[in-house]
Amino acid sequence: MEKILISACLVGDKTKYNGENNYNPLIIDLLKKYELVPFCPEVEGGLKTPRLPSEIKKDKVINQEGKDVTKNYLKGAELALNICKYLDIKLAILKETSPSCGSNEIYDGTFSHKKIKGKGITTKLLEQNGIKVINETQIEELLK
Repeated sequence: MEKILISACLVGDKTKYNGENNYNPLIIDLLKKYELVPFCPEVEGGLKTPRLPSEIKKDKVINQEGKDVTKNYLKGAELALNICKYLDIKLAILKETSPSCGSNEIYDGTFSHKKIKGKGITTKLLEQNGIKVINETQIEELLK
């Protein structure tokens, strides 16, 4: 069975910055066809849950109080890549708009809820290493 790296929040883990999750009911159907490997780059990178929201501003990840948390995001991305390499994972389903996981859109760095085209830190690293990244809105395509 093919393995897929998936944002832990999408499978129901309470890893979202506010202590909640982003559970997606299509996970049940995915489990019939794939082995899912839940992972949260932010938590694995050393950030707590709950935590202050963070956004990408230029080449850094800054939390809402202005603290640079880029190091945590880079560490989480590296760990995600290591898992993909170790388990021979070629596909990841990551949470859209997250500063780690966004694949098409991220927030603009002003904490004004404005979205811009962009990729999260983990998504960039995975794609640079040949791993395809999709987001939760594309899950249905895998179920056809």
